[in-house]
Amino acid sequence: MKDLNKQTVNKPVLPVKILQFGEGNFLRAFVDWMIHKANEAGVMNHGITVVQPIAQGMAEMLNKQDCLYHVYLEGIKDKEPVKEITLVKSIANALNPYEEYEAYKDLFLSPDLEMIVSNTTEAGIRYEEGDDLNALPPKSFPAKITALLYQRFRKFNGASDKGLLIICCELIENNGSTLREFVFKHAEYNHLDADFIHWVKTACHFYDTLVDRIVPGFPRETINEIKEEIGFNDNLVVKGEYFHVWAIGGDAIIREKLPLDKAGLNVLFMDDIKPFRAKKVRILNGSHTAMVPVALQLGCETVKDAFNTPEIEKFINQMVETEVLPAIDEDPEELKKFAAKILERFYNPFIKHYLKDISLNSLSKWEARNFPTLKDNVEKLKRDAPLTIFSFSALLALYSGKSSVAFTPNDTPESVEFIQKTFNADDIEGWVNGIINNKKIWTVDFNAIPGFAGKVANNVKMILGK
Repeated sequence: MKDLNKQTVNKPVLPVKILQFGEGNFLRAFVDWMIHKANEAGVMNHGITVVQPIAQGMAEMLNKQDCLYHVYLEGIKDKEPVKEITLVKSIANALNPYEEYEAYKDLFLSPDLEMIVSNTTEAGIRYEEGDDLNALPPKSFPAKITALLYQRFRKFNGASDKGLLIICCELIENNGSTLREFVFKHAEYNHLDADFIHWVKTACHFYDTLVDRIVPGFPRETINEIKEEIGFNDNLVVKGEYFHVWAIGGDAIIREKLPLDKAGLNVLFMDDIKPFRAKKVRILNGSHTAMVPVALQLGCETVKDAFNTPEIEKFINQMVETEVLPAIDEDPEELKKFAAKILERFYNPFIKHYLKDISLNSLSKWEARNFPTLKDNVEKLKRDAPLTIFSFSALLALYSGKSSVAFTPNDTPESVEFIQKTFNADDIEGWVNGIINNKKIWTVDFNAIPGFAGKVANNVKMILGK
């Protein structure tokens, strides 16, 4: 079997226009895969240098294979199985800035550089006061960005055409906007020039994005079979689902500089991604959160198991059709098409998406993802949302410790302890009332939903009794 490197594969020499913070599975199966597709389609000619954000990373492992690897996608399209294997050639090289600072500096001061892409995890975009901008490199990601932008500003004397487009993929709301604010905070704390702050505001562009593709990562269980199939000894294979969407919000410059949509990729450019995020969260994430406590108590382990259970499949599809979609202010037919694409992913037999993993922090997830649907049904549509209420009831039953299945909630310990310690089989409604009025658990007012505690209590009795 052949090794995978530039001696065994014809790899193009691409001008490095993208600096990428993050070398993990997701970016390699999502952004780098897309850039490769766009390069192959002739709509871009962009090379990527990957920089590991922390001292421990994969730069050495990537360089060992000359940054070549396969993305192995499996999924469902139009209700039929689909598989796609792509040898990605868009990454030019990988750097460890903690050991190769000068090479890293040469990169971010290159006149050819146009963009920064990042996925430093949800914890990456955080403000650390006092982070040393003169460190080689600074510790936190926002400090790294501030330092490199400041050096770039000075190198090119504030030239307006030497600003960068910064596209964040971290799974937090307002990811690009938040990073931008932290850059300003670091600049102010370190008394950097007012001209620099003006340059960042006018020459640099930060974009909020929403990314969506399930990427389990390295297929350890089947890697030998996959190596045989692809014909290479590839130790960086990334497995993911076929579905993908990347929503990018901000000014129109990004559409010209990153024309991924012209390569047939599901990349959506919009002025503001907040409405799209809200829609996606309610339909996809809300369905996941509603399904988990029901499916776990029916003995399911994965999303696939759940949707192979007719009662659960019907429950989720009906909830989306009758309660979620009517509460979203968009064209009903377009919403149905959007939801159909989303829910089709639940039937994917190739991805093991474990319900216990999805159940992490279900209390706050239900509040953020499902309560808005319940509230809109009551206040805007003047009607009940019994299936959404049932999902909350199932969650309390699961967390009560009295369910028919053995389950240890992975959630805020104080909240779980309160739910379990106050359980009273003789007064379920009183128990529910105590939970929904606990301001340490919730930020919303459940009392705005008429008869909510009684409806939940009746469901809980039924679930625990049967």
